[in-house]
Amino acid sequence: MIEIKSPGRICFFGDHQDYLGLPVISGTIDRYIYIKATKIESSFFEVILIDFNESLKIEFKNDPKKISTSDYFRAGLYVLEKNGIIPNQGYKIEINGDLPINAGLSSSSSLVVGWIKFLVKAFAVGRKIDNLQIAKWAVETEVDFFNQAGGIMDQYTISIGGLMMIDTSKKTYEKLEGSLGRLLVIDSGESKNTQGVLSKAKVNAKEAIEHVKRSNKDFDLIKSKKTDYKKYLNEIPINLRAYWESTILNHEITKSAIKILARVNSSTSELGELMNSHQYLLKNNIRNTPIKLSNQMDEALNAGAIGAKIVGSGGGGCMVVMVDEKNISKVKKAILSSGAKDVFEVNITN
Repeated sequence: MIEIKSPGRICFFGDHQDYLGLPVISGTIDRYIYIKATKIESSFFEVILIDFNESLKIEFKNDPKKISTSDYFRAGLYVLEKNGIIPNQGYKIEINGDLPINAGLSSSSSLVVGWIKFLVKAFAVGRKIDNLQIAKWAVETEVDFFNQAGGIMDQYTISIGGLMMIDTSKKTYEKLEGSLGRLLVIDSGESKNTQGVLSKAKVNAKEAIEHVKRSNKDFDLIKSKKTDYKKYLNEIPINLRAYWESTILNHEITKSAIKILARVNSSTSELGELMNSHQYLLKNNIRNTPIKLSNQMDEALNAGAIGAKIVGSGGGGCMVVMVDEKNISKVKKAILSSGAKDVFEVNITN
């Protein structure tokens, strides 16, 4: 039997920045997708999705032109086949989880990474394949194969594990020694629209950057400074200025958070202020925070939370809350009273 436990992830700083090649801060949490695989006498996989009461029959070999949108099982098989990992044994595969689905905690990437780790463990015996390679195959499976709008943050974070800074332009990462303190996740109960929110934000941000580059060919977004926001503002159409502001200022926020989290004794009060500033831009510039979710975060902050932000692409889903130990019960109660579906504590895993 093969058992895989694939975690969810939270982006703490740098939401809507990874597809621009900018750094992000993210971490894996102790909520998981579980995969249990048992050998069977067959030339296919029998996949049982326990939480959905569904089952799938998946052949070893599939025509890439016939793989439907978001069929990560078959896309993953195709990607690994190109890299010499070819199934020759049937398995009954049971999948379930305690990770909220379509809620911003990256359940889809968790599934993709878990699926690829299973295929590697079952059919790449003897090959030395590290977690960074699994992350790259997961990106190819989930993003590149389907030409989707996402970046690399989810797959890298989940494959490697822990709290990290990801340099999305160089596709490298650095583990962070600091801590964000106690963390709560709010499940709003509202489904999110990942590709819709991502696509609009990505297109508008990139268009704003292109307007700057047309007359400033040496402009380098990665090296941009806070003052660049106003410096180039008049070169950008009015309808794109909010996206330009969020691009520049969120990059500054992330750089500040990286410096703090590089220290073992990181300041949670400073990080909370940065998180709230990040959320302000996500709500007012990216416009990815419905009023219901905004109200739930306001209630958490009013009850003593240090910081709060929406998680993932937005439009619905979950939020993360930084909180002092003394205020956990009070903040939880305030969140549930505000109409949230659920609230639970999470820890960053290694």
